[in-house]
Amino acid sequence: MEALNMPIYNAAFAARLSSLSVSRVRRWLRGYDYTYSAEGGRELRKGHREPIVTRPPTPAESYASFLDLIDLLFVKRFLDYGISLQKIRKALSEAQKLIGGHHFAQRSFFTDGHNIFLQVRDDADALLELLTDGQWVIASVIRELSHQIHFDRPTGLAQRWYPLGVKGLVVLDPLVSFGNPTIMGRGVSTAVIYDNFLAERKRIKKVCNWMSLDKREVDAAISFEERIRVA
Repeated sequence: MEALNMPIYNAAFAARLSSLSVSRVRRWLRGYDYTYSAEGGRELRKGHREPIVTRPPTPAESYASFLDLIDLLFVKRFLDYGISLQKIRKALSEAQKLIGGHHFAQRSFFTDGHNIFLQVRDDADALLELLTDGQWVIASVIRELSHQIHFDRPTGLAQRWYPLGVKGLVVLDPLVSFGNPTIMGRGVSTAVIYDNFLAERKRIKKVCNWMSLDKREVDAAISFEERIRVA
């Protein structure tokens, strides 16, 4: 549990992993102050927006823990489906009252593009529609990120993230390599593999021999690293 909450990803790396801008990651992790004026510039207002990712106070406020990173992924996916930040905040607030948690990473969340659903029973059809007075509904929904994230059954918390899918050979596990992306079952950092790939002038066979990896593993590391380095 402690490893899941340890701040290990700086804002720049969390942004690359989640395909967000660095400024947005910082705002969502630590909140931000805002200033605006009414029409005509007559009235000046100031305020503070609380972070979208709720977490215990930490001196490393620009760093994300593994659970924070998963929360960032969920929030981005909800935004991609056209759900406003205001509605996401309200949904998370309601979920806190229902299950006592403060992470989107605590349960499997769902969206149909208009509403956010939370599975709170083993029955997959029993979905609570948040922000609609807690009605039980049966809906055709898109299950967000569930094919990439392994949830620990006893705690219900996200435990591992497979950014290329469970068959994609790349995993982020806070208990392995300080949460850095690694090759499943190997514990070898994808960044180290990619650096060797460049050092060997992109000769994959050389990397396989040098690092005792097979071609699929090296290819997965290269694909993943090139994706996040472009983001």
